[in-house]
Amino acid sequence: MRNSTKRSSTGLSDLKPILPLSLMLSAATFWGVWTLSAVATNAATGSDTESAAFSICGQGPRTNCIVDGDTLYYQGVKIRIADIDTPETNPPRCAEEGRLGKAATQRLLQLANAGPFTLQTIDRDEDRYGRKLRVLTRGGQSLGKILVDEGLARWYQGGRRPWC
Repeated sequence: MRNSTKRSSTGLSDLKPILPLSLMLSAATFWGVWTLSAVATNAATGSDTESAAFSICGQGPRTNCIVDGDTLYYQGVKIRIADIDTPETNPPRCAEEGRLGKAATQRLLQLANAGPFTLQTIDRDEDRYGRKLRVLTRGGQSLGKILVDEGLARWYQGGRRPWC
């Protein structure tokens, strides 16, 4: 007859500290809440590896420069920041759009020059103009979100919407 009061070295009492975490992870997985995205991975590992000294694009070669608040050249490749839309600068449709567009351009210049970043791919590689579609992140946070939070951009929802 087996002794029912004897506990093995891996009994339930040994698992008490990890049971709540294990149950939370199981529930999160069951309900589809637990996801590990590339953004979270970059934040956890500090893997922002891209960087450059950006300027405002002008005449001449466009290697590392900012076109406007949602477009830049990086290593000679034209990139459209995929998660945001900013006011047009060339040409703006009204004075307020021009003012906001210039502010968004300057702020993107500051953000791009503030340290290493990551260019994340999305479900499409390019837009119809041949620009690479990427989300610009640092430490797992979208730099576009900073522009949205500061009132210099809005989340991109497809198509063109007026700023005037």
